[in-house]
Amino acid sequence: MNIKFDNSSFEGVLNDSNTSNLIWDSLPINSSVSTWGDEIYFSIPVSDNEDNSKEVVELGDLGYWPPGNAFCIFFGLTPASSEGEIRPASPVNILGKIIGELDSLKQVKPGESVIISRKD
Repeated sequence: MNIKFDNSSFEGVLNDSNTSNLIWDSLPINSSVSTWGDEIYFSIPVSDNEDNSKEVVELGDLGYWPPGNAFCIFFGLTPASSEGEIRPASPVNILGKIIGELDSLKQVKPGESVIISRKD
């Protein structure tokens, strides 16, 4: 899938979880970005419960945060992180991964638009 911000775009791959399938079926999704440390998140029109959720994620993970119906991209430490581990605010369902470099995610600013779509 494609994840496009105002000035950059990324490729992501989804796993075969229930939440990922719900998101895939809802594409394309347009939203507005928020950030929390080195996490980008934004509301999406998908509602799902915790499903094999994780309290610690890996660099490049895509997640779904059930309390906020939010799509999350983890590219570094968050305010809840301890040294050596990336922690979301609360457990997230792992959806997949960003493919490729993550450094330019640091340039994405709160309020930017984001479009998630199926890969051409």
